[in-house]
Amino acid sequence: MSELLDRVKGIKQIPLFPLPLVLAPLEILPLHIFEPRYREMLEDAQAGNQLFGVHFFEPSNEFERNPAVGTVGCVTEIRDAQTMEDGRSNILTNGLVRYRLNDVIDGEKPYLIGEVEFFEDDPGDESETLRLADAVFVLFTRIAKAAFKMSGSRGRFPVIERAEPEPMSFLVAAALNLENEKKYQLLEITSTAQRLSRLNKLLTLAADQMEASAEIHEVSRTNGHSKKKIDL
Repeated sequence: MSELLDRVKGIKQIPLFPLPLVLAPLEILPLHIFEPRYREMLEDAQAGNQLFGVHFFEPSNEFERNPAVGTVGCVTEIRDAQTMEDGRSNILTNGLVRYRLNDVIDGEKPYLIGEVEFFEDDPGDESETLRLADAVFVLFTRIAKAAFKMSGSRGRFPVIERAEPEPMSFLVAAALNLENEKKYQLLEITSTAQRLSRLNKLLTLAADQMEASAEIHEVSRTNGHSKKKIDL
């Protein structure tokens, strides 16, 4: 059991905050809390274990009020909260671990409460997982360097630290700013190798595009006086 999973050991119910976004484990999420029901949710969480669930929810019609049973969300921990005089709050949260929604309890509180089951990835082929993790890390580093070049290479290129395969897969997914549907698909996968494989395909295309854009940007900054030839 990882430290993150141990953090939620024994918890069966959590407040739910349905939002039109997907939160991944280890991802930082700032939120502005203004609705009365979520103000109460925040107060209850702060008085308890500092946790609530961020659940991707985009209702397809006005009658769809609750997230569907069986869908996946991410429990997040309140790291900082600043409450204003009018009762609104700005909070900073950090995604911890995924959960599967087993039931929705509606009525006991003004906000939803979910009966949940926390989970992490299943064990897999370690050698294959590490191979894919190496490939994803290389591609992500290429993208970061291209982005740094496009920014004008001001300052010093930051050191990118390598994480273990499962957390790295979520950190990369969070950094890519993917569409909700694609990010949710990565969230519900229970195989690190499968998630890394999908990221590898996304990053391969993105790295080529970013590096080409960085080269064009470099040429434009030198008014075309570059020794490098770019085939478009």
